[in-house]
Amino acid sequence: MLYTMSRSPYVCDLTELLRIILPGDDLLLLADGVIAGLAGSPAARALTSSLLTLHALENDIAARGLAAHFTHNIMVISYTDFVRLTERQPQQMAW
Repeated sequence: MLYTMSRSPYVCDLTELLRIILPGDDLLLLADGVIAGLAGSPAARALTSSLLTLHALENDIAARGLAAHFTHNIMVISYTDFVRLTERQPQQMAW
């Protein structure tokens, strides 16, 4: 399953997302969801200790000026890589 998180972790139920994931699931942070990747944040700690394979859109990180503050434990990807993720994970859920 590919989960996409486009809202800040402070306005969505990240705990519930982490409760329903399975091994092999991917999470893509995009739009305001990239806030969850701030180094040292509670959201980043929760995500990096989960079973999820983590990705974040490079353009959204740059647009918010977060590149220098983004955790190195989340793979930063392009839109082309996003398309590859959708091909690899036929089921998707927006979070």
